[in-house]
Amino acid sequence: MSITYKDADGIQGMRTACRLASEVLDHLTPFIQPGITTREIDRLAADYMKQQGSTSATLGYQPPGYPPYPASLCTSVNHVVCHGIPNEKPLKKGDIVNVDVTVIKDGWYGDTSRMFVVGDVSIAARRLVSMTYDAMWHGIVQVRPGARLGDIGHAIQKFAEGLGFSVVREFCGHGIGRRFHEEPQVLHYGKPGTLEELQPGMTFTIEPMINLGRREVKEHGNDGWTIVTKDHSLSAQWEHTVLVTETGYEVLTLSAGSPPPPTFVQA
Repeated sequence: MSITYKDADGIQGMRTACRLASEVLDHLTPFIQPGITTREIDRLAADYMKQQGSTSATLGYQPPGYPPYPASLCTSVNHVVCHGIPNEKPLKKGDIVNVDVTVIKDGWYGDTSRMFVVGDVSIAARRLVSMTYDAMWHGIVQVRPGARLGDIGHAIQKFAEGLGFSVVREFCGHGIGRRFHEEPQVLHYGKPGTLEELQPGMTFTIEPMINLGRREVKEHGNDGWTIVTKDHSLSAQWEHTVLVTETGYEVLTLSAGSPPPPTFVQA
């Protein structure tokens, strides 16, 4: 599979799908409180996608070697790194949870995730969530024509490891368009000046998974999906879909309720 470059119509299709994905998270935000189950979050999202006229890309998704994914989004709580399946366990004060949404609209895919803190959380958990957001943006600001994918990974790794965190290596960002997962793979670690050169029209996700403890992960249970930290330490993730423009980047997964970029980006 080769990298796809989006024309003006494709970019507009991606803008719409990505905004809708972000608006699902806007809709869910006030509900993510102590006592709600992740299955209820999933139900709220599925209902809202129907109102939007979008469909979930994850429900029934089955890459080779995996069982069909059973929900409309992923909910990864505390030491769950990614692909957590919604269930009936209520969220409690002190939890952190990543909600990962991918929608399809008119054949185009939009993919984004946010972290949510549930009630009062520990200082360490809050710092992990905040700094993982900054790590994603350190990667995003590297995006421009002529830069390389290694520049993105290096910026994220240098920032996160400089704070004493670790970067998960088994999972990465990915190209996206008329398919959920396209080329290229977008690593969240690496060396500057390496890997594919960025060109206008490329669309891909930047979605670092950052651990409070060691970087090693493992499968949890036998559902075929859930990934956890091996040392049971907390993990956080944020995700945006970005477009390489003629002069830099455009973040496609922004909506009215999106958290603002960090101050170093605004400056």
